[in-house]
Amino acid sequence: MNAIADNLQQVRARIAEYALRHGRDPAGIELLAVSKTKPLEAIRAAWEAGQRAFGENYVQEGVEKARALSDLPVAWHFIGRIQGNKTQAIAAHFDWVHALASEKHARRLDRQRGDRLAPLNVCIQVNTSGEASKGGVEPKAVAPLLSLVEALPRLRLRGLMTIPAPAGDFAAQRQPFHLLRELFEAHRASHPSLDTLSMGMSGDLEAAIAEGATLVRIGTAIFGPRDPSPGPGQ
Repeated sequence: MNAIADNLQQVRARIAEYALRHGRDPAGIELLAVSKTKPLEAIRAAWEAGQRAFGENYVQEGVEKARALSDLPVAWHFIGRIQGNKTQAIAAHFDWVHALASEKHARRLDRQRGDRLAPLNVCIQVNTSGEASKGGVEPKAVAPLLSLVEALPRLRLRGLMTIPAPAGDFAAQRQPFHLLRELFEAHRASHPSLDTLSMGMSGDLEAAIAEGATLVRIGTAIFGPRDPSPGPGQ
């Protein structure tokens, strides 16, 4: 598993390079290792190399990993699309949710979180590309959802997230990230807990960092090519 440690070092170096290129402090950008479909030993290898935050797209798989690796101090981030019949498992086993896009799901997560756990950290997903196939709320719908999440006692409002459509050049990649940053800045005064811009993956990493990403999601560059998906609903 030495390859994972080497890969992590290279990814961190890329993040630092891009941050400095755009006048940013690399320390202000957190790396989320996307570990979906990856085996436990790969996650342990990444943890031993200093990685502490891991992202999962499939609820059942993420819950099983959280249980199996309960001996490690890991922050588990759910980054997949939320399904109503999965909110209880998400609320009970994850530390972060990155794709909240409905009032109904917010209320369910709050109700199901339980008093013994710390509040669930929440990022609201914004559809910055206008694609019908993309999850997330429209930019004009961000404000009421921010206010709702902030008012729910078992949720902690942290930020905004987006997964834009692929773009062919650097300027086009920056555009949806710029929109998200503008929304973020526009709402920070009224929602001071906002501190996270979750945006950017391997293919658009530099553009996201240039536009102020504070958390980037990287999988293949750390763990290697994707393994087969466990299937829908997992």
